[in-house]
Amino acid sequence: MNTHNASHPLLKVENLCKSYGAIQAVGGVSFEIMPGEIFGVIGPNGSGKTTLFNSMLGQITPNSGRIELKGQDVTKLGPLELNHLGVGRTFQTLQVFGKMSVRDNLIVAAQEHHGSMLGRIFAPSDSGLGLKADELIGLFNLSHVAHKKAGELSYGQQKLVDIAMAFMSEPDLVLLDEPCAGVNPSLVGGISKLLKELNKKQGGSFVVIEHNMDFVMDLCHRIMVMVEGRVLAIGTPSEIRSNKEVLDAYLGN
Repeated sequence: MNTHNASHPLLKVENLCKSYGAIQAVGGVSFEIMPGEIFGVIGPNGSGKTTLFNSMLGQITPNSGRIELKGQDVTKLGPLELNHLGVGRTFQTLQVFGKMSVRDNLIVAAQEHHGSMLGRIFAPSDSGLGLKADELIGLFNLSHVAHKKAGELSYGQQKLVDIAMAFMSEPDLVLLDEPCAGVNPSLVGGISKLLKELNKKQGGSFVVIEHNMDFVMDLCHRIMVMVEGRVLAIGTPSEIRSNKEVLDAYLGN
């Protein structure tokens, strides 16, 4: 778990740029995320949020700029390398294994972090991860479906499994890509509560892209607003709510 100095940024993004031909998707974005911080990223469609996320996750390489994780330059690292350095993520679309049980989904999600292949061969059948899986299953109120196939669950329950999978390895940084997308509005408050509890329990930092403004405002410590590939504002929820530029460019639309 995170042993990073709490007075230094966990993640630092400096002047990040990514273009596709003549189209600049991200143009000079800079921000920092402190240990234990929940940081929201909002903006209209086409504002560069997804390109920024994919750059931070090693799925695309920026044209210029720098990304540091715990003081280490990770700009050109791929997703697997970043995963081993303590970066977890969820996707807009579900990434659960439908034919496997909920419990096995969580165990598989964490196995890459635990030892060599030889070690796994001689490990318990659950790779020694069963207790952690059971703990998260309880926290996410999934105990009654723990041994059901994930594909048999409701969409909202599958979304909870998907989020729980990202936390199995107790990452230092989790990037959550629209955790409320497609979820019944009655479950949104429960997801916010869960993420707050995980933040308190595990101490990791979260970056959240989400269109549900009430969710972002309730959950995040600070919020960055992007418009046309650039940073329009960074501040607390109350500062963002009262920022006239933000209201004109986004919230007022």
